[in-house]
Amino acid sequence: MEKVIQGKAYVLGNNIDTDQIIPAEHLVYSLNDEEESKKYGHFALSSVPLEQAGLPGGRIPFIDGDKWQSDFNIIIGGSNFGCGSSREHAPFALEKAGVKTIIAESYARIFYRNSVDGGFLIPYESPIKLNDKIKTGDQLEIDIENNIVKNLTREEEYVLNPLGEVFPIVNAGGLFNYARTTGMIS
Repeated sequence: MEKVIQGKAYVLGNNIDTDQIIPAEHLVYSLNDEEESKKYGHFALSSVPLEQAGLPGGRIPFIDGDKWQSDFNIIIGGSNFGCGSSREHAPFALEKAGVKTIIAESYARIFYRNSVDGGFLIPYESPIKLNDKIKTGDQLEIDIENNIVKNLTREEEYVLNPLGEVFPIVNAGGLFNYARTTGMIS
């Protein structure tokens, strides 16, 4: 895993649910077929209410046109990110769209676990509200080892909550890969 993640921020509000992350009508695509699974990336965040799409002005698309990967690889969310149903497709869709990490005030437990267990992306928590300090399009740099996010656009720096015991699981590519590499399963 990279020690530093750099990229553009996409900012969202509170209570972004799994149906907004990947709408139920798009759960028909194969997760295992490489070409078909790109649809998950294409439709990621396609149901976010317009007023929350790229806050504060709203209406900034996450995916541009017919692309399946976003120009934004870091999501900044508010509280209760990933609430709603327990669909594992939500973190998968964000990963397919090119997201490497999400920084939120808090997560719905099932979304957090699905992100970690599948090794899809890094779910950082911030001790302070960042979705009113970071703007969509800001260039960010996340130092994974030191749990720091630098806003290169605004020359600001914030400390993130440590990943703790979930880091080696995400770093291994998910729970089963972690269990294999540590000898828990063969």
